[in-house]
Amino acid sequence: MEGDKANGASSGGGVVLLNCFVSPFGNRVRIALKLKGVAYEEKAENLAAKSPLLLSSNPVHGQVPVLIVGGKPVCESLVILEFIDDAFSAAGKPPLLPADPYARAHARFWASYVDTKLNAAGMRVWRAPKGAAAAVEEAKKDAVAALKTLEAELGGKPYFGGDALGYVDVALVPFAPWFLTYERFGGFTVAGECPALAAWADRCVKENVCVAESLPEAEHVFQFVCGMRKAFGLD
Repeated sequence: MEGDKANGASSGGGVVLLNCFVSPFGNRVRIALKLKGVAYEEKAENLAAKSPLLLSSNPVHGQVPVLIVGGKPVCESLVILEFIDDAFSAAGKPPLLPADPYARAHARFWASYVDTKLNAAGMRVWRAPKGAAAAVEEAKKDAVAALKTLEAELGGKPYFGGDALGYVDVALVPFAPWFLTYERFGGFTVAGECPALAAWADRCVKENVCVAESLPEAEHVFQFVCGMRKAFGLD
């Protein structure tokens, strides 16, 4: 996969993204690269049989995403977003993070919240063994609570970044294709619980080509998860 014309830090070597198509973390990086107009090559990873390149590029965790720029790997999706914001700033594209130190810290807090609260609860929803109704219910409550907290933070703004896509938007919107999976295993709907957040997710896709081109279909995510559940012996 390739973005627009490369610039800045990529001039000394290629830009390569190691990713899995359903990974919300890797798809954050896709969005940021496209938003900045950075050309890149994407190498698909099979997380059941990780490539030598992935294991050597991220020897600590062995996880996607990894962004390799000029042969140098950068790991962890939120770290990669900030790297992209700094390294590819010469193209005149809008920054992901605001310039004000307090606003930057505020954005970092909410991006971290997505990972520590929403992602953690969402994983518990779909990874609960078949028949574990109490565990699913508890996970659903935590997922809905996280979604409602994020909706409250969004408030009446079109985007978390204000009038345009920003750091928190890029951190959160790759989870939108996972909402269907949370709903089917958790027995709720995001639109029913958090209508403003559901509308925000739709807005992100409809108004931003970089988002629309970077996210998988929700049904594909669900089918992928069903396959993982079988592999894990959960069904």
